[in-house]
Amino acid sequence: MYITLESDYAVRIVDCLAAEQRRMDAREIAGKTDVTLRFALKILRKLVSAKIVRSYKGATGGYELAKNPKDITLLEVIETVEGTYVFSRCLRDDNCLRVGRNHCKFGRAFSGITQDVRSRLGKVNFSEDGR
Repeated sequence: MYITLESDYAVRIVDCLAAEQRRMDAREIAGKTDVTLRFALKILRKLVSAKIVRSYKGATGGYELAKNPKDITLLEVIETVEGTYVFSRCLRDDNCLRVGRNHCKFGRAFSGITQDVRSRLGKVNFSEDGR
């Protein structure tokens, strides 16, 4: 199981901006992260909307982190692109095939796994030491 390609690219983009610690234009970000310019721009729009990245217009425009890298978590970046993380679709109320997921042994297991993954992703940040 993998995170989506869009989430993977979003993590690369935020990591690039954290490492460079400067304003960069979209073309440079795309080149350094091996993401197409079009896809990078799509992801950057989401990151700007979530106030993870700040954008600037004009000749000296570009993108930079809107927060300190230590205050940005993997969970925040992934959920910016994907929405709230759940291990299985059955954990969304509209996808549960049983009467309430608390009555289903699989739902209880998937719920615990979801909580564990969200907790671990929330502990990893984009600072140099990552914690």
